[in-house]
Amino acid sequence: MSDTNTPRHDARFEISRTVDAPIALVWKAYTEQEPLMQWFGPKGFSMPHCRYDLRPGGEFHYCLRTPTGFEMWGKWTFVDIVEPTRLSMIITFSDAQGGLTRHPMSAAWPLQTLSTTTFADVGGKTLITIQWEPYQSDADEIAAFTAGHAAMAQGCNGTFEQLDAYLAQMPRP
Repeated sequence: MSDTNTPRHDARFEISRTVDAPIALVWKAYTEQEPLMQWFGPKGFSMPHCRYDLRPGGEFHYCLRTPTGFEMWGKWTFVDIVEPTRLSMIITFSDAQGGLTRHPMSAAWPLQTLSTTTFADVGGKTLITIQWEPYQSDADEIAAFTAGHAAMAQGCNGTFEQLDAYLAQMPRP
């Protein structure tokens, strides 16, 4: 068994996307409740419920609803916020009341993960990079997380597509 308080970098998932929008607009899309509710989640999912408190120790508690009506609750607890370049958070699955739960489709999934999203200006566009890893996890949870990388990439890419569509319809300065 590994030290459960230290993230396992060999299990880290990383994905990047350059979006055609200035960093200030992308930061706003990630850090304000109304924009986030319009694009966050895989394609076809909606967000019928959300509570958003952007501050260290604050939470983003949300419900994602699939096209078939299945609901999954999640929660981010913000750890570090550096405007407009970095958001770090502990991510968990949740219930409607905000309690921690296991992944609805994978009992071995880590109860907590640590995710850091960075934003970099690249000539008026924004490079978004997500680094995500098990947090306070045992060997079985780390293995489940590592085995889930392909599905995570698919979910993140679908979410990036939603973000692209949202940003494309936003007015530019």
